[in-house]
Amino acid sequence: MEKRNNNTLVGMTAFGAIFFIFGFATTFIIQLSAPVMAVFNLTEFQAQLLTSAFFIAYPIMSVPTGWLVNRIGYKYTVVAGLILMALGSLIFIPAARIPSYPLFLGATFVLAIGVVFLQVSANPYVTALGPEKSASSRLNLTQALNSIATMIAPWLIATVIFKGLNLPLQATETEQVNYGLEVAARIPFPFIAMALIVILVAIVLLMIKLPDIVAGNTEKGGKVFKYPHVMLGAFGIFCYVGAEAGNAGLMTNYLREGSLALSAEEAATYAAIYWGGAMVGRFFGSIMFSEMPSNKKYLYSSLVLVLAFISGAFVTEWNWVIGAIFTGASVINFIFMMIGKGQPARTLAIFALMAGLFGLITTFTQGHVALWTVVSIGLFNSIMFPNIFALAVKDLKGGELASASGVINSLILGGAVIPPIMGSIADNYGYTYAYIVPALCYLYIFFYAIKGSLIRRAA
Repeated sequence: MEKRNNNTLVGMTAFGAIFFIFGFATTFIIQLSAPVMAVFNLTEFQAQLLTSAFFIAYPIMSVPTGWLVNRIGYKYTVVAGLILMALGSLIFIPAARIPSYPLFLGATFVLAIGVVFLQVSANPYVTALGPEKSASSRLNLTQALNSIATMIAPWLIATVIFKGLNLPLQATETEQVNYGLEVAARIPFPFIAMALIVILVAIVLLMIKLPDIVAGNTEKGGKVFKYPHVMLGAFGIFCYVGAEAGNAGLMTNYLREGSLALSAEEAATYAAIYWGGAMVGRFFGSIMFSEMPSNKKYLYSSLVLVLAFISGAFVTEWNWVIGAIFTGASVINFIFMMIGKGQPARTLAIFALMAGLFGLITTFTQGHVALWTVVSIGLFNSIMFPNIFALAVKDLKGGELASASGVINSLILGGAVIPPIMGSIADNYGYTYAYIVPALCYLYIFFYAIKGSLIRRAA
C-alpha cells in the first residue's frame, strides 16, 4: 500500500508539472491574439485565427495520440510532446523577427501538437492514478495547477509585451506601424524561456521512474462511439473550450475599445484575473469534490480566498481594491460550489447557468458592470473541463479510457471554431454582441449536466 501511495505521489507530482506547462502554453497563445493583431494590423477575425491554428491540432492529432499512448506508453508520449513544444516555441523567434503571420500560425500549430500529446496523456493518467470516485477531485487539483499557469501567461503579456506601450484608439498609420514593430520585438522572449523550461522538464522525466499505467488493448477503443454520454460529453468540451478561449481571446481588445477604454496593458491584467478565476474555482473544486471532513474543506477554502486576494492584487501591481473585488466574486463562486454539494453533474449545471448569465449581462451592459461580469465568467468556467471529462469517461477502463480521451480531446476543436465566430461578430456588430455566442455554449453544457451525462448506451 505504501509503494502504491508513493507511486501515486510521484505520478501526481510529475503530471502536476505537465498540467502547469500546457496550461501556460495554451493561455499564452490565446492571449497572444491581441499583440499579433497589433503587429500585423489585423481584424479581430484574422487575429483569432491564431487561436484556431492552436486548437485545430486537437481533431487532427488527438485520436492518433491515443493510439500512440497505447504503443509507446504515457511517459514517452509526454516526452515527445515536450520536445515538440520546444521546437514550436523556437519557431516564434524568426516569426517575430521577420515578422511573418503565416510563420506565427505554423509555430502555433507545432507547439499545439506537443500540447495535444501532453493533454491526451495527462487526463486519463490522472484519472487512473486512484479510485474512480475521487477522480474528479484529482482532475480538479491538476487543473488548479494548470490554472496557476493560465493566470501567469496573460500577466506576462501585460508586463513583458505591453508594458509602457499605449496605442491611441485613433492612431495614425505611422503610430500603428511603430507600435506593431515594438510589440513584435518583445514577443520572442517568453518563447525562449518556454523552450528552455520544457527541454529541462523532458530531461527530468527521462531520468525519473513514473508509475506504470496500463493503457489496454486498442481494439476496445472503438466501443466508445456506442456510449452516448461519451459523445455528448465530447461536444460539451467543444462548447466549453470554445467559450473559454473566445471570452479570453477577445477580452483585451474588448476592454480597450469599450466604455472604459483601458490601455492594452491594463486590459491584459484583467485577462489575467479572468484566468485567475479559473484557478481559484478549480482549487475550490479540488477541495469540495474530495473526501476530507467538512471543517478541513472550509479551512482550505479560506486559504484559497487569501490566494484570490493576493493574486488579484499582484497582477494589477498590488491594487488591493481589485484584489478585494476579486475575492468578493470568489466568495460568490464558493457559495454556488457549496450549493453543488460536491456532485459533479449538479455543480456543472449550476456553473453553466451562471456563466451563461454573466455572458448575457456582459452583452447588455457596459462600464465596470460589464468588466466584472466578463472577468467573473472565469470563476464559473473553472470546474467545467474536469467535470465534463469525468462524467464522459465514467465506467470506462483500459483501452476504452485512452480512446475516449482521444475522442473527447479532439472536440477541443471548439477553441478553433468559436473564437473566429466571435471575432467576426465583433468586427461587424461590436464586441459586446460577440458574448452571446459563449452564452449559448453554456446552455448546452447545462443540458449535458442534467440530462446528456445520464444517457449510457444507444438502443
